[in-house]
Amino acid sequence: MRTRFQQGLDELRQKLLRMGGLAEQAVDRACQAYIDRDLARCQMILEGETMINITEREIDEHAFDLLAMQQPMAKDLRFILAVTKINSDLERVGDQAVNIAERVMDMVELPAADLPVDIPRMAAAVSAMVRRALESFIEAKAELAQAVLEMDNVVDRMRDEAFIMLVKTMNDRPEATRQALDALLIARNLERVADHATNIAEDVIFWVRGADVRHNVHELNSRRPRHFPK
Repeated sequence: MRTRFQQGLDELRQKLLRMGGLAEQAVDRACQAYIDRDLARCQMILEGETMINITEREIDEHAFDLLAMQQPMAKDLRFILAVTKINSDLERVGDQAVNIAERVMDMVELPAADLPVDIPRMAAAVSAMVRRALESFIEAKAELAQAVLEMDNVVDRMRDEAFIMLVKTMNDRPEATRQALDALLIARNLERVADHATNIAEDVIFWVRGADVRHNVHELNSRRPRHFPK
């Protein structure tokens, strides 16, 4: 029974890695779609959402089956709980990629506008956070996860700067209001992806160290409430 359980844990880990790859790919495609004003990539993101949703359900079902199979020891239990929460965050990363794709599709219909915001730079920082968060899970290294937590503040500052500059643009150049609003929403979506990467990093730390860091270094952050059960 214990051998079957360990095999089940390995399968769960592989499924989550696949989910992580799908979510990371969606974000990368969304960022590139913005840079290139590429409708084809946007369509790929929309079509790929179905697979992300299917994979999310498969992982949850597998995790619940493992919990029903036997009473896992402390670290195995933390692993299963962390996987279910990471799984949810990855699905939401996919949702944010869809939101970005929809905004890009709107922007492509409009004349190109010179906007005072470096979305590609913000996108690169966010993609790095997602990638590093997944690496921390793959390697079971809390140190890598901690680095993700520290990167979150950088992305938050980028979002704040984007908001200030784009609101100014809307006031000074009313003809570019719709493009500026789309860019503002994309910046907000990217900041949300960074939030989810941070959540994943926190869950890795919880799994590896058994430590709940949700309300320590990020107590003053304005991130959304966690879905981690109280």
